[in-house]
Amino acid sequence: MFDLRITELRPGDPLRWLRAGWADFLRCPRIGLFYGACFFAMGHALLWVFRTAPAYVLALSAGFLLMGPFLCLGLYDASRALQRGETPSLARSLRAWVPTKGTMAIFAGVLLILEMLWGRASLVVFAVTFNTMPDAQNLLSQLLSGQNLEFLITWTLVGAVFAGLIFVTSVVSIPMILDRGSDAISSGLTSIRACLQNPGVMLWWGALITVVIGLAMAPWFLGLLVAGPVIGHATWHAYRGTVQDAAGTVGEAAG
Repeated sequence: MFDLRITELRPGDPLRWLRAGWADFLRCPRIGLFYGACFFAMGHALLWVFRTAPAYVLALSAGFLLMGPFLCLGLYDASRALQRGETPSLARSLRAWVPTKGTMAIFAGVLLILEMLWGRASLVVFAVTFNTMPDAQNLLSQLLSGQNLEFLITWTLVGAVFAGLIFVTSVVSIPMILDRGSDAISSGLTSIRACLQNPGVMLWWGALITVVIGLAMAPWFLGLLVAGPVIGHATWHAYRGTVQDAAGTVGEAAG
């Protein structure tokens, strides 16, 4: 797997991946809406934690980044079926993890460690900043006050570091494991190589995902019903447009 080549990406590629993801969603909407409902439920879980235990919100947000790619396995399977000219199946998508369950378990363990470290770092930032936990009912007003500007900056930087680590490690690795049956280390290193070789485009792709998901969460998380699966399908096309075989053949044209 170390002889795989990485495509030189262009700034327009992330938008092309999104368009391809939208096209896949339209071709198998029932599968997409099923997984979209899962993302919708996760959004409301996040909202419940925000109301009851706000210090753990960032940790649960990390859980989104942890669970999201694995939920998207079914979407990757559907997109792969469409690329092969096959009819995607919800039942098959739910079993997509089975052939590579050992590798997926190892990779999930790595992401879980990152998620736990993120959650712990978040709690440390809260503990250092506040003598007592902010009142959940007035949390936003308290956190956004000028007196807590240093906390907001630190909290955001901590989140950005861990989110970046998770993104860089998993941006193409999970669809690669599904598609090629590669091991966790090779897949993770390939994902890191893709980001190091195309830092600007991958940063743009990560920012685009963040904006789309952020906007989708605004109307009571209803947007996740569509945005979640579209991003999942698009991630498959990002992998196919980024990772080449040894001969330089790419699964999908980069332009």
